Amino acid sequence: MKTLKTLKAPSSIAALWLVLCAHATVSPGASRPGAYERYVLRVPNESSAPTIRVEITFPAEVRVFSFSDVPGWKLATTVDSTGRALTAVWTGNLPADRFVEFPFIGVNPNATTTVTWPVVQVYANGDRAEWTGPPGSNRPASVTTVSDPTPPSSPIAWPGALGGLAFVLAAW
Repeated sequence: MKTLKTLKAPSSIAALWLVLCAHATVSPGASRPGAYERYVLRVPNESSAPTIRVEITFPAEVRVFSFSDVPGWKLATTVDSTGRALTAVWTGNLPADRFVEFPFIGVNPNATTTVTWPVVQVYANGDRAEWTGPPGSNRPASVTTVSDPTPPSSPIAWPGALGGLAFVLAAW
């Protein structure tokens, strides 16, 4: 009988990978104007100290109004008079070398724009990672582009098998 062994990366390699790839990100990175979008804030813990708090300030252009529960995390929000969420704060415990995802629903603006999602990550040792910088910085804020998809250059047509009916597929 053959035994399969699982190879485990040394924690230093895993930690290095997280440091190189770590960003608090909101996905998707692109969406359509006016869409009701399911966004997800993904927060990795690249520190040896647990992450105990995650704060996001929602862009004024996006009307965030609904959140999913995340096991092990408590959510507090501030809202304006219309019910639009202005901020969200999750408190919990995220060990080193792990990540957590916080889903929420928002309505995009009707116009083409770029929205920025500033996030602050707080660790048990008091350190803070402020994911609020410009693209290309050490701690960039996540960005979503809201725009119509590029229109197709031309449709593709095939003769149909049903009595010469032509099916037209438009590339999205």
